[in-house]
Amino acid sequence: MPRTTDRFDGASTYIATDDLKIAVNAAIALERPLLIKGEPGTGKTVLAFELAEALGAPLITWHIKSTTKAHQGLYDYDAVSRLRDSQLGEARVHDVRNYLKPGKLWEAFTAPVRPVLLIDEIDKADIEFPNDLLQELDRMEFFVQETDETIKAQVRPIVIITSNNEKELPDAFLRRCFFHYIRFPDAETMQSIVEVHFPGIKPRLVASALKTFYEIRDTPGLKKKPSTSELLDWLKLLLVDDIDPETLRERSPNKLIPPLHGALLKNEQDVHLFERLAFLNRREGARPGG
Repeated sequence: MPRTTDRFDGASTYIATDDLKIAVNAAIALERPLLIKGEPGTGKTVLAFELAEALGAPLITWHIKSTTKAHQGLYDYDAVSRLRDSQLGEARVHDVRNYLKPGKLWEAFTAPVRPVLLIDEIDKADIEFPNDLLQELDRMEFFVQETDETIKAQVRPIVIITSNNEKELPDAFLRRCFFHYIRFPDAETMQSIVEVHFPGIKPRLVASALKTFYEIRDTPGLKKKPSTSELLDWLKLLLVDDIDPETLRERSPNKLIPPLHGALLKNEQDVHLFERLAFLNRREGARPGG
């Protein structure tokens, strides 16, 4: 049975640190949007799904693109269809509501029970996008000009907003949010995350994989550090191909690039970086007395 409490204590399939749980519960108590930042792949979006599951609440997702406008979260008015129907003599043209398409905020404000509203990757939109939603998120209401009515939330939704920090958000918007930055997991937390996704996985394989993974992340000059989700993809491939932990532990000059590295290294610059390091290692190893 899903829980009906409005307190988040984590989930069996999502490793939430104590400070993240505190942030979630603080935002719920304050009835403020929770703004989550962090590296891509650290579980910002998944948090909303797990929170909804843990609270037994419906989840409403609004994935933001570069072309998304704030008014689309409220509603869209299809004036073109109404004009066409009027020319065809359609009876439905007399009710403007037939041409209103509710957006995600409308859906959240009119939900029969308190939902979790995810506004995902808000920093992808135009810089004015957050400011255009200030009043609606603050007052939890908006006016529909076409029907001369106000859509008001009877119960304030729990709002989760994610950002990859691609652009700065306006101060006025930040003042209305409770903020939390998800730090990249340390090795101990990462091991717990791995065990959730791969129950019963061999400890030696995990230890070797994590050592290699963090060494890659710490490599100077790396353009894109591999994320948690990419580590999980890599581990899945290692299991499918039955890679031996000893293979990962090898540090010979020819084995600097780990097996199935395409799951971890996502651009040619980083692959070339490791190839150069392998070349330099081979050259060092070939020197007399080396």
